Amino acid sequence: MDYQTFQPDAELDAIISCYWTLEVPASDDHQKQRIVPDGTIEMAFILGDDIKRYVSDDEFIIQPRAMVLGQITTPFFIEPLGYVNTFAIRFYPHSFASLVSSPIKNLVNTETPLAELFGEKTADDLTQAIVQASDTSSRIAIIEAFLKSKLNEQQVVDNIIQTTIDALIASSGNTPIAAITKQDLAQRRRLERKFQQQVGLSPKQLGKVIRLQQALTMLLNNKDDKLMDIAYASKYYDQAHFIRDFKEFTGVSPKEFLGHKHMELSSLFYQ
Repeated sequence: MDYQTFQPDAELDAIISCYWTLEVPASDDHQKQRIVPDGTIEMAFILGDDIKRYVSDDEFIIQPRAMVLGQITTPFFIEPLGYVNTFAIRFYPHSFASLVSSPIKNLVNTETPLAELFGEKTADDLTQAIVQASDTSSRIAIIEAFLKSKLNEQQVVDNIIQTTIDALIASSGNTPIAAITKQDLAQRRRLERKFQQQVGLSPKQLGKVIRLQQALTMLLNNKDDKLMDIAYASKYYDQAHFIRDFKEFTGVSPKEFLGHKHMELSSLFYQ
């Protein structure tokens, strides 16, 4: 698997975490891959062969070739049908809301074709430009011009959303929401409502996902560490709390995650 990341233009680094590309040669032995929640929203262009996404053990859909994958709250299983070549944009949890008028909560746990968000002609023109571009740097230039034009059309993300996400990221998901809202029940309700509109998750859910990212990174890069040490470093109450949250978002235990054939892609992302 050839996975690469690229940083955005300075004008867009407040809304884009990174651009990424993934290439995997065609094979008769492609395995299902489990994609775990990471708290981000992604816009992806499939430039290679189609990719299945399983909706049950034996039922699947074919992913749109130009789509937005909203927040996911349960693991997704995907399986390529041949050569994998993907170009994608990874947005911060709150930032995609500044590009569209559709409620972000409508994007949760699903792939939404670009045409549904930006209109058929705009989506087709953008997709064709991305497909026909000769290399990644050209694709980045095309998508950055598009995103800058969309930013000028949409309202700025609410300050309370930005403040909360900054606090959660800085604390690896461990800042209590009550501390952010200063025990103000009305402000907390407003924050919950704004989060559903602009992030697609509640503040508590996002905090749990961000904390899991830290634990996943430690698990993959420090395989000799004990689970109890990882749980303590990630500020879980105890090892049982860590394992419970891990299973909620990945579908497996931490020990099952390591070296599992369905986890190669997720492991690549977090390493």
